[in-house]
Amino acid sequence: MSRGIVISGKFGEIVVRQKHGEEIELGELLIAENKSAKILLQAYDLVYGSQLSASNLELVSGMKLEEDSDLMLMDEKLRNYTLALLKNLITITPKNARSSKSLPEFFSSVREVKKEDLGFITKPDAPLFVGRLRSGSKILDFDIFLPGKDVFSHHILIPATTGRGKSNLTSLMLWDCLDKNYAGVLVLDPHDEYYGRNKLGLKDHPKKENLAYYSSEPPAGGRSLRINLSHVKPWHFNGAADWSPAQKEALSALYKRYNKDWIKFALTIPDHEGFQEGTLAVIRRRLSSLLDLDSDGSSVFCNGIFDMQAGQTTISDICSDLEKGKVVVVDTSDFSGSVEILIGSLIATEILNKYKSHKNKGILKDKPVISIVLEEAPRVLGKQVLESGPNIFSTIAREGRKFKVGLTAITQLPSLIPREILANMNTKIILGIEMAPERQAIIDSASQDLSSDSRAIASLDKGEAIISSNFTKFAIPVKIPLFEDYVRSRPKEKKDAIDFEGVNLS
Repeated sequence: MSRGIVISGKFGEIVVRQKHGEEIELGELLIAENKSAKILLQAYDLVYGSQLSASNLELVSGMKLEEDSDLMLMDEKLRNYTLALLKNLITITPKNARSSKSLPEFFSSVREVKKEDLGFITKPDAPLFVGRLRSGSKILDFDIFLPGKDVFSHHILIPATTGRGKSNLTSLMLWDCLDKNYAGVLVLDPHDEYYGRNKLGLKDHPKKENLAYYSSEPPAGGRSLRINLSHVKPWHFNGAADWSPAQKEALSALYKRYNKDWIKFALTIPDHEGFQEGTLAVIRRRLSSLLDLDSDGSSVFCNGIFDMQAGQTTISDICSDLEKGKVVVVDTSDFSGSVEILIGSLIATEILNKYKSHKNKGILKDKPVISIVLEEAPRVLGKQVLESGPNIFSTIAREGRKFKVGLTAITQLPSLIPREILANMNTKIILGIEMAPERQAIIDSASQDLSSDSRAIASLDKGEAIISSNFTKFAIPVKIPLFEDYVRSRPKEKKDAIDFEGVNLS
């Protein structure tokens, strides 16, 4: 059925008169058919149109308003109407789909998109489910999959205002990864919301053997989070603690002198051991606070997850699970943000070094991609943080894709992240963003031209998203299902029936 007709405009700003009785929505996908091709269009603005002059409109409205007159206009549906502004997305031919470079024919009809128009959107290898295709507010029966290996290794950014469904989307993607082995995903979970300790979560997946859960207080089936202090190096604190140049030099000197026992000696050596007293005092205080340690001057006492004896294999175990394509959730809800970043830095440094080694040995192609999920990403990727120097996460953002290691960065404030890092985030799953500066930061760094989509991004409802990616032919509008509904709708795994053949039951 026709929704309207093309009447004027230019490339990227096609004006369509809406048919009376129809209702074109912001973000709606429409099709204009030429003789040899279809053009996929999207509405990005709506305006009123009228054949009446402005003065006549003011007169008629005044009579209706002031005199409560029941005026009837002749041919009202011809004289007053809605105009939709559309932009070209894709030209679809029987052979392929390509970027649009032409206009639809003058006075050509536009109709709503149908499933059969979308044959060019195929399910990729290593598919990552992200939702269903959305046209305005209408949800089409058409699942959208991204090429998982590519989007994870080339970084994903999930920007959104609070309450728009960032955690729901992340849960959905993690669930989808659990029964595949093309990606190992490390999740630093500051709210302990993904595993599902007391609710539906990843632990309820039929392939939960592909899930590893670390916590300082693990439930049944979880693993105890203990990290041996010998694995902590001075550079792991980059992004987690702000050291002065003198303090950095002292940390390096301590590590050089005492190697893996540097933290123990930092807390116990006498003040006259070649370090400035004030500098050493600050280092002791910060190390004690971050690592939850006490010292009586000769011995070190461990109160938290960092330990002198236990946790020798924790980091290597986590990296081993990631290399097997598992999802590893680390519960950091009991720790400060600095400790969470330190834990992530330890694991990220180890896995990146392993993958660099794999590349040198020529075996990287056989390994799954790695993605590290970071909540509140500006804590380690923000402009202010990076002024004091790079950290492992900014290093991964800039060069990790060469080694199949990527970030999945979640943030409310993308404008705090430097533009060159935003540009490296080659897939952006954009949920609703109300603040104009944050929308502009995303628009300026998107893989497709979103210059006319600021209003559409601001109006996205909970669970609605626009996906801009180097690995999609256009910016795809999607509806992300509620995680609980999606899980309950999945077919249950059938258990093998017990075969009693040959057993005497008499």
